[in-house]
Amino acid sequence: MYLIIGGDSEIGSAARHRLAEAGDKVAVTTRRAGGDASRILLDLSTPPCAWPVPPGIQSACLCAAIARLGDCAADPIGSARINVEHSVALVELLVARGIHVLFLSTNQVFDGTAPHVTPATPTAPVSEYGRQKARTEAALLALQRQGAPIGILRLAKVVSPGIALLRGWAENLKAGRPIQAFADMMMAPTPVALVASAIEALLHTRAQGIYQLTGPQDVSYAEIGRHIAERVGAPSRLVEPVTAASAGMPEGTTPRHSTMDSSRLDQRFGIRVPGPWQVIDAALTSY
Repeated sequence: MYLIIGGDSEIGSAARHRLAEAGDKVAVTTRRAGGDASRILLDLSTPPCAWPVPPGIQSACLCAAIARLGDCAADPIGSARINVEHSVALVELLVARGIHVLFLSTNQVFDGTAPHVTPATPTAPVSEYGRQKARTEAALLALQRQGAPIGILRLAKVVSPGIALLRGWAENLKAGRPIQAFADMMMAPTPVALVASAIEALLHTRAQGIYQLTGPQDVSYAEIGRHIAERVGAPSRLVEPVTAASAGMPEGTTPRHSTMDSSRLDQRFGIRVPGPWQVIDAALTSY
């Protein structure tokens, strides 16, 4: 049986569905008390040392985290408690029972000055979120060197069908209303379905070490806005380029590059992200 920690998240939900469709038994956790009785309560705001690990788990994927850069910057101590201390403690609890753990990390462990960074590139985070993820990675890699069965999957921008941002832009542009889009914020979009496929493959094989999955090319949010305008037949002048700083976005929001070398997943499992416009068009088509 597989365990998805943070089954209410976008990625956790997609991974659960993917595993279930493959015929696997899946347990999921939630931090929301009093919700779906089929979900196991686990709140990483409290120490997980005494958490009763469900029996029969062979691999677990740790999706739960405070992932918004602004939230981590606003509360570095409280967010680190979840993203670092309690996450590491939970992994230690699981691997002590022989359970393989896949930890989801981020391109934010790098500074974004170079494209297609390899898994072996030294981390150099510039955001509080990135610093926290880098600290957790370091702790888990130390455990792995001691023989613990741990894998790490680094992701960047994940796009779901009908994503609210793109849907809102399409609706406004189609109605002739202007939108504002960051000219200095980049993404190399990855479809959530491919992320779920990668998680499935890594859990099934109890993969260890660092894997990465991003699109092959960075594009700015403003470029995406103009692409959507063209798709819906709106004039590109309705897309107003703005800076992330003008919206009060936190440090680390505007790396020049978010792409990472994803060749290990491609070579081992044939998982490859298409170009950005194909990903964006697929999201818009679903909408």
